[in-house]
Amino acid sequence: MNPPAFRKAALVVNTGSRTGAHAFDAARDRLTEMGVPLQNAYPLKNPARLPETVHEAVEDGCDLVVVGGGDGTISSTVDELASRSTVLGVLPLGTANDFARTLEIPSDVDAACHTIAHGKVVDVDLGLVGDNYFVNVASAGLSVGVTRALSSQLKSRLGPLAYPVATFRALRQHTPFTARLEFPDGDNEAFEVDDLLQVAVGNGRYYGGGAVVAPEAGIDDHTLDVYAIKQGKLRDHAHIARLFKSGSFVRHPNVVHVETKRLRLETTPEEQINVDGEVVATTPQEFSVARNALNVLVPQESTAAAKDAHLD
Repeated sequence: MNPPAFRKAALVVNTGSRTGAHAFDAARDRLTEMGVPLQNAYPLKNPARLPETVHEAVEDGCDLVVVGGGDGTISSTVDELASRSTVLGVLPLGTANDFARTLEIPSDVDAACHTIAHGKVVDVDLGLVGDNYFVNVASAGLSVGVTRALSSQLKSRLGPLAYPVATFRALRQHTPFTARLEFPDGDNEAFEVDDLLQVAVGNGRYYGGGAVVAPEAGIDDHTLDVYAIKQGKLRDHAHIARLFKSGSFVRHPNVVHVETKRLRLETTPEEQINVDGEVVATTPQEFSVARNALNVLVPQESTAAAKDAHLD
């Protein structure tokens, strides 16, 4: 498949991400050398400026926006790219880079630039919490505590190992909760679970530094994978943790797993919701899937997603 020909591109890099500051100049130079028509390049120290900068690039007529950063960076900018013809190029410069991992985009800057210059365009699903898009996972419970424990210093010092360290810290302070899960489209029966550790809603395949949402989870399957983990005992936590890398933890007796297109989640007490590493909402909340909402460049050999012919 021939790589797409772009007219105008912008590079937007979160220089506060784990390797963003170091990679910005190298990425700009390599993309230019490879023929990517960069018109503007933005090294942003303040991540709050990421959405507005991507929005300005789209409004300025860029048909390719290259975003450099981690999963939080990508998640914060996809609202500006969803349901548009503009294509996203990804430079994985964060700690986990699970969105890139899902799409088989290489973590090496030079190889990622090669993907942007010579890759193919696919369209992938996005998850929705209310009207807020997410790429990987939205969750309530333990993950919120993990996010609080994941300081930038911890991520900088330990890299991906920061996730298990933060999880251990969050476990010591976690308070169990009760959740009611309802499915407005009728594809599952409503149920209630108490004494919960976490409820998660996955759109992609990977999250949390390489954990798998569920064995068959994908970012192009038009469904959300929902799981609820009961508090259980310490030995249950240890057993489930060993199964995260394969996603087979969803078959553990303390885990309830369903696939759905839409979910309404209520909790007692009210719980905050972590969306791709940022706490941005609270329960009750509705989750849904936006099919083929984002165009993104992936390696020619990637099989994680396809381009729907009727959307060309």
